[in-house]
Amino acid sequence: MSHVLDNPALASLTGPHAHFAERRGRVLRYPEGVSPWLALPDEPGPDDWADLAALAGPGAEVPLAGYCGALPAGWEVTFHVDGVQLVDDGIAAAPDPEAVRLGAADVPEMLDLVERTRPGPFLPRTIELGTYLGIRRGGALIAMAGERLHPPGWTEISAVCTDPAFRGEGLATRLILAVAHGIRARGETPFLHTGAGNTNAIRLYESLGFRLRRTTAFLAARAPEPLTGERELAAS
Repeated sequence: MSHVLDNPALASLTGPHAHFAERRGRVLRYPEGVSPWLALPDEPGPDDWADLAALAGPGAEVPLAGYCGALPAGWEVTFHVDGVQLVDDGIAAAPDPEAVRLGAADVPEMLDLVERTRPGPFLPRTIELGTYLGIRRGGALIAMAGERLHPPGWTEISAVCTDPAFRGEGLATRLILAVAHGIRARGETPFLHTGAGNTNAIRLYESLGFRLRRTTAFLAARAPEPLTGERELAAS
């Protein structure tokens, strides 16, 4: 039997994040500006790929994070990075006295920090997915971490980043543990993703008590252009 974390976007968009879901057939996605994650069925068929192409639009680039199968004819891979998924295996989660909860008014600073540190996708409405914590110095946001995917019983820690001028102070560690504390307080289990080549981050996560659960992939593909087939044209 498949595990809920094998297809975490699908589990999120059919579970705790169902109110975000935009759907076409069996394909689901988050709204633009919230998250680029979308969800295919565990074993997508021709109709599912047709629905995805119609949902995205002809020639559009589609993120397929976590998908490890073959692409149908007409689809072109535009980006591929091997990744890993790690899960809580006894981390010492704890609140942090310096961490503050970030809100909508903080989004411009959050976007600026993400632009400078590149932790992964963070969009203007990503903060709606869960709790985001930050650390400020002199009033400026210098580090943050928060919650993204939310499969039943689990919450993903994401957007972990620190201003380059403040790295080496353990701020990322403190925020990971603080976000994990909030997840645990809800009776859920933290997990996260990172690139398989990001060895420094993987060592940090494992030292905190995360363990490798599975390998995965982060990829994007371009939809066929123009769309062909009766299903796509009839659904347009």
